[in-house]
This record gives sequence, C-alpha cells and structure tokens, in this order.
Amino acid sequence: MKPFRTIELRQLSGAGGAEITGVNLADATDEAIEEVRRALREYLVVTLPDQPLDDAALARFTSRLGPFGLEPFVEGDESHPNVIAVVKEADEVKRLNFGGNWHSDWSFLETPPSFTLLHARELPPVGGDTLFANQYLAFESLSLGMRELLAGMQACHSARRPYGPQSHLADGKHLRSMKIKTGPEALAEFLHPVVRRHPDTGRSALYVNRGYTIRFANMTEAESAGLLGFLYEHSARPEFVIRVVWRPNTLTIWDNRAVQHFAVNDYDGYRREMHRTSVLGEKPLPASRVGGAAG
Repeated sequence: MKPFRTIELRQLSGAGGAEITGVNLADATDEAIEEVRRALREYLVVTLPDQPLDDAALARFTSRLGPFGLEPFVEGDESHPNVIAVVKEADEVKRLNFGGNWHSDWSFLETPPSFTLLHARELPPVGGDTLFANQYLAFESLSLGMRELLAGMQACHSARRPYGPQSHLADGKHLRSMKIKTGPEALAEFLHPVVRRHPDTGRSALYVNRGYTIRFANMTEAESAGLLGFLYEHSARPEFVIRVVWRPNTLTIWDNRAVQHFAVNDYDGYRREMHRTSVLGEKPLPASRVGGAAG
C-alpha cells in the first residue's frame, strides 16, 4: 500500500476505519485533502481529532470534497443552510435520537449523498458513540449463490416510515430540538440496486438498510420481509463494525456508498450536539460482476 505523505493514520478495527492526525483541515493543502479522500477510499470511515471548526469552516471544508448534498427533511441554520445541528437535550429522556438505527444516509433519494461529515460540539461524559458497518465485507461474506441472486435485484427505498405524515416523528414528541420536517413528500419511492458498485473503487457493497429500504422491486413488503430481515441482521455483524468514540472537536467523515451507520442512544440525561454536512453523490450503480468464494 502506498504510504501517506501529509497525514498520519491509525486503523481503528479489522473492518476498517482510520484516525487521521497531522493535518489542520481549516488550512489543509490540496495534497492533504486528496490524501484524506484516499484514506476514505481505503478505510471507508475517517475520524480527525482536534479540529476546532465553526460552521463556516465546516462548510468550507465540505465544499472541498464536492458539492453539498441534499437535506430533504432537516432544516439547516439560516446563516449556514447546508449545516445541520444534530441535537438531543439532557431532558429528552426515553426519546428517539437522530440516526438511531442502521441506515445509509438518505438512501431514498435518487442521488444519495456520497460522504457525510459530522463534527462534535458538545458530548455526554460517556456514551453517544457511532457505529459503522462495512458493506463491502457484508456482501463479500455471503455465499456465491446469494451474491448472484442479490446482484440482479433492485430494492425500493422511501422516507415514509420516519418522515411520512403518519410517522413517529410527525407528532413532535421526538427530536424536538431539531428542525425536522415531515409530510407527504416522504412517500416518494426510488429503486436502487441491492448490490451497489462503488464508482471509485469498483468494489461491490450491499445496499439495503433497515431505515429506508421498504421492499424488493416487483414484490410486496410481506414477500420481501424474510430476505430483507436476514440481510439487515447480516449487514451489521460484529466483525463488520467500526466504532467511533467521540471527543470534542472531532470530525468524522464516512462513505455512504460502502457503510451503514448507527448513532448509539445511551446517554439519557446528558446533552449531545453535533453539526453535520453532506456531499452530493451519484445515482447508485449496479454491481458489474460477482465472483470469488465466501468465507
């Protein structure tokens, strides 16, 4: 593997992930930014401690990775509309948190975001970690027969469960500290390949998630439930998981095309505030071929 010249890197787990030090993102060189992008391709999730970014600096750095992604159901700040505050107050006890299930960000869009960036502003004394699951490994560990079956399938993604008119967020009891929008526009559906080919690496990743995948194409929800349930459980097996333990001013970036993530909701009674941006992605590409042996 080619060594990095401008950054220092420590791998987080056998499934990937890397902590990057030795770079100040506020004034990083183009070479350093390209090495961060390369680390994302190789490790899928990168976390950079000690990055004291305000919203303007976070937005500037995000724009160096690409155009801003769409944020369909959460409003940003008036002065920085592409920056979303992800907040759970100390008194929001026994309430849902934002991102508290396995999902790939906004997979219900025609062009879901490629990268998501999350910056830690205020943290509980313990808890509030984020888990990531490597979906390259999830796909590659399936049997050849299952990989061949899935590679020819599409699945329907929709925001209707969390953000539709009848959703659990529509009553205002949950996520009351955030600018959440719900409504009939969440009923829209898009078909995406069940196995997604990464445009930069060419690798195939499993691309279904519990948060937004509704059913397989040309099947009912009931007919789809058994296989989808298996894939949801399989995709988050412990050996695929990367855990990020947050510290104030840590910035974490992940590739939604190759990982799912889960914000752990284990800090009732404490405040947690993160600021989030995303980078526009492309329409998911189907896998080009299936081969090799599963472990």
